Amino acid sequence: MKKIFVIEDDAAISKGLCIALREDGFDVDSESDGLKAYKKVLAASYDIILLDIMLPSKNGIDICRDLRKEDVMVPIIMLTSKKEEIDKVLGLEIGADDYVTKPFSVRELSARIKAILRRAEKVKSTEIEEVAFADIKINFKRHEIFKKKKEVKLSSTEFSMLHFFINHEGEVITREKLLDEVWGYENYPTTRTVDNFILSLRKHLEDDPSNPKHFITLHKTGYKFVK
Repeated sequence: MKKIFVIEDDAAISKGLCIALREDGFDVDSESDGLKAYKKVLAASYDIILLDIMLPSKNGIDICRDLRKEDVMVPIIMLTSKKEEIDKVLGLEIGADDYVTKPFSVRELSARIKAILRRAEKVKSTEIEEVAFADIKINFKRHEIFKKKKEVKLSSTEFSMLHFFINHEGEVITREKLLDEVWGYENYPTTRTVDNFILSLRKHLEDDPSNPKHFITLHKTGYKFVK
């Protein structure tokens, strides 16, 4: 049974989410205080975190950023309001895997949770176990990446995107294709999300992110991965 951590200070939303997710077959834990939630994540093990932005003691953006700094790479779905567009983008830039905008349907949220879990399993079950290019070595089975013999930590979504690129080496991939294949559903709010994740991959894996050699932008078309 997959374990979900709901970090939300609105009691009604938190209670409704916990009930619905348990009925959907998940093991659910919850916390309303940001700092307490952060410490709990460091001490426990979860499969997915649902993280509100506005929280007492420690906000969701800081929680996400600090967890990634601590190499906690569990998938994070941010819970945002419509007026927090800047926070949505920032959340994705600092390591969140997805976001949903309040008010949202539990069905939509559940679909996104299951999409993240599916793509994680897809990477684990890949026939390609190890790949090497330039000074980078990747083991998909163990979810490990080394660049110049130093381990690189990627979020679940970043790792899935890397996996997809490597499996489609040399192909021109549109942003819409990446959203559909990596995120697992159509009609995602913005293709800017893809651009943010590409920038993150470049920062982690390119020698010169401003002059990439592996994750190439094709103007008005999309991206291409080359070894």
